[in-house]
Amino acid sequence: MNGAKALFLEEYCRRRGCAYVRFDYFGHGESSGDYADGTIGRWAEDAIAVLDQLTEGPQILIGSSMGGWIMLLAALTRTPRIHALVGIAAAPDFTADLFWIRLDAAQQKEFREQGIITLPSDYDPAGYTYRMSFFDEAAHHLVMREEIALDCPVRLLHGMGDPSVPWERSLKLAERLRSHDVTVTLIKDGDHRLSTEPDLQRLGATLDELVIP
Repeated sequence: MNGAKALFLEEYCRRRGCAYVRFDYFGHGESSGDYADGTIGRWAEDAIAVLDQLTEGPQILIGSSMGGWIMLLAALTRTPRIHALVGIAAAPDFTADLFWIRLDAAQQKEFREQGIITLPSDYDPAGYTYRMSFFDEAAHHLVMREEIALDCPVRLLHGMGDPSVPWERSLKLAERLRSHDVTVTLIKDGDHRLSTEPDLQRLGATLDELVIP
């Protein structure tokens, strides 16, 4: 909740006089629970609970990286409530499409046999530990295998220097969305986080197009 993008959005909404909710998923940040016990389905339920219990009226959902996948699942579940979506380096279906291709044959064998693997991460010096059970559960929530039945405006921002989620992922997502009001913005020198001051100002300008006066 205290990342650069979340805090920028809070200030943006204060200036615009818009209501704003940000939250940490189960096992993240200030929320209770062990991250290792989290699943895509559980985190989607978190987002839907926030929508149901803490908001009213049309909503703009903003999701970064894995949050972009959760954003889509929440929107598909509460479609009448969704005014627009903004994805930042959105990574829907990363468990099936992005993870395995980064493992060599020995790592894939280890993971399948042991059901757990720890890999280096640019975002955590201790690396990330992955469990096969997480991937098995995520398989029930894949959205990129067919048309994504959403018709609201969608804006996708993606850095072309993103080492974690290839920018082509946003193009593929744009193709899958049923909506005709979809725009993909590629930032040539942008990284995965897109949290620099120019990136944040670009996010604000994107929201300017979508916020209901």
